[in-house]
Amino acid sequence: MSPLGTAAQPLRVAIIGAGPAGFYAAERLFKDSELIVEIDMYDRLPTPFGLVRNGVAPDHQKIKSVTAAFDRIAANPRFRFFGHVELGRDVTVDELKDYYHQILYTTGAQTDRPLGIPGDDLIGSHPATAFVAWYNGHPDYRDCVFDLSQERVAVVGVGNVAVDVARILCRTPEELLKTDIADYALEALRHSRVKEVYILGRRGPAQAAFTAPEAKELGELADCDTIVLPEEAELDPLSQASMTGADRADVRKVEIIQELSRRQPAGKSKRLVLRFLVSPVELIGDEKGRVKQMRLVRNELYATEAGSMRPRPTDHFETLDVGLVFRSIGYKGVPLPGVPFHESWGVIPNDGGRVLDPATKEPLVGQYTAGWIKRGPTGVIGTNKPDAAETAENMLADARAGRVLNATHATAGEADELVHSHQAHVVSYADWRELDALELSRGKAQGRPRIKFTNVDEMLEALKQLGTRG
Repeated sequence: MSPLGTAAQPLRVAIIGAGPAGFYAAERLFKDSELIVEIDMYDRLPTPFGLVRNGVAPDHQKIKSVTAAFDRIAANPRFRFFGHVELGRDVTVDELKDYYHQILYTTGAQTDRPLGIPGDDLIGSHPATAFVAWYNGHPDYRDCVFDLSQERVAVVGVGNVAVDVARILCRTPEELLKTDIADYALEALRHSRVKEVYILGRRGPAQAAFTAPEAKELGELADCDTIVLPEEAELDPLSQASMTGADRADVRKVEIIQELSRRQPAGKSKRLVLRFLVSPVELIGDEKGRVKQMRLVRNELYATEAGSMRPRPTDHFETLDVGLVFRSIGYKGVPLPGVPFHESWGVIPNDGGRVLDPATKEPLVGQYTAGWIKRGPTGVIGTNKPDAAETAENMLADARAGRVLNATHATAGEADELVHSHQAHVVSYADWRELDALELSRGKAQGRPRIKFTNVDEMLEALKQLGTRG
């Protein structure tokens, strides 16, 4: 038997999830100077890149350029992509254990956290993640319906997803035409009657999770006045104290918000109202069970023993007339079949990326995790790089120590046979590049970055027409 990690017996790794964390982990594994690693990356969609494709706002094309780095990683001859292959449906963890020395789970955080208030389940109350996936052309969400005949919308949360949702609602059709937004979403937004959008933050401007560039962008919309109430732009004493020695970017963010509060409306056709220190306490419905109002409570900040700023409700309330609500107050992962899961935290229990047995709290041999499903939904795309590197380092250390799965079919050919025996329509990375070229070509014909395929059957049929499918 050849030593593990040699040309005769490479370290065989399965990565479940083709988003940034998976690619960054693959990059680190390939860079190891001692061990030869072969990687098979699985994704339930035919397309790779996870939230870079399906979560990054279509008007933020520069952020999506990170996929060029992923293409370089995928060009490694020891890398393969098994798209349209789902864990639990097409292959199981127990099967993979027999074909790989290590399995890495990088499936992200796919669900939202509810508001937990009366009326949260009314018609017209939606997770922001669903709207984002819809306008980005995610196949699972293309048939979602959002009532854009409503004139007033509330977006709960002040993170980058909340800001993305509000910005897309406030963009003109001409602005959206320059993006790769899904065609059906472009058409729906072209006929939108939304006139006023509220972004609601439970804490103050200093604690807002969006960035200074995102705040600046809100003030530069072509046909939308951005409004900040002067009294809500002012920092309370605790926030003022917290800004002493604060990062320059955070200082600049507050400066931009305060600059917006001093602006006079220019009479544009839409209004984006950025609110602070308010929390929804109830959604009120009409006789048909549709959202018609939101009840808000005014908050004040207090410092915890740990020094963080937390909101607490006062006895001041107000009511907003809104017909559509998007909640963006946090996300959590979903369990994978056959993989340990911490339900309340929404992550796979782990120590440095090593998956832990829930009963013994000891690492499970050969199983690892990285990205949001490892640490929770924090940070930006680049945050996944050091996170994935930590896990990859532990994977390499375990491989050197011989702590790997006892895979009896650990060859590329046998894994290929396994996958294709369970899924007749596997999409390779070469197939994806064909789809990618088609999307770019369709976009170029209309002066847009790309026009996405948003239906799995259409993707498979396009590949069949190209001759890459039998």
